Amino acid sequence: MTELLDDDRAVDVVSSEVVFRGAVWDIRRDRFAYGDGEITREYVDHSGAVAVLALDEDGRVLLIKQYRHPIRARDWELPAGLLDIRGESPLIGAQRELAEEADVVARDWRLLSDFFTSPGGSNEAIPSISHAASASPPRRSSEPRRSCTSRSAGYRWTRSSLLCLVVPSAIRSCPSPCSRPRRHEPAVG
Repeated sequence: MTELLDDDRAVDVVSSEVVFRGAVWDIRRDRFAYGDGEITREYVDHSGAVAVLALDEDGRVLLIKQYRHPIRARDWELPAGLLDIRGESPLIGAQRELAEEADVVARDWRLLSDFFTSPGGSNEAIPSISHAASASPPRRSSEPRRSCTSRSAGYRWTRSSLLCLVVPSAIRSCPSPCSRPRRHEPAVG
C-alpha cells in the first residue's frame, strides 16, 4: 500500500516580486519552471501564524469567537494569531496568543501538526501546537489588545460535541477532514 504523504518539490523560480505591499501581508508573483514550460502564480506571502489546540484537564477544547472580516462573520475558532514579532519562535508565539486571546497559560506544550490554510493561494503554514493542561490565567497586561478582531468569548467544548458541529457546517473555519462544503444556491443567470 502506498503511503499518503505530501511530496515537497523544489522548482526553479525564474522570477519573484512583491506586487502589493499590505498592512498585514503581501501579494507575491512568482514565475517558475514546471514540466516543459513556465507558470506564473500570485499568492498571499504570509508572515506565518500559530494556532493552539488548548485542552483542559477534562480534555475539553477551548474555542474563541472572533469577527473575521473577509468572511463577514464572527466565527468560533482555535486561539490563533500571526507570527508578527521578528524572530519569535512558533512556541513563544502560541503561548503569547493563548494568553492574549483567552487569558490562559498552559503546560505540556507539544507540536501537533503543520498545515497549510489555503495552499492554492497562500504560503501560510500554521504549526498547530497542543497542550495537555491549562494552568492559572496570566496577570492582565496593561497593554491594549492589538487587533479589533480580538476574541469576544471563550468556551470549552468536548471533542465529540465539536465534531457534531463541524460535520453539519455549523462551524466552518476549523480545518477538519470531515467538514463538508457549504451548500450554495444554484447560479441565477
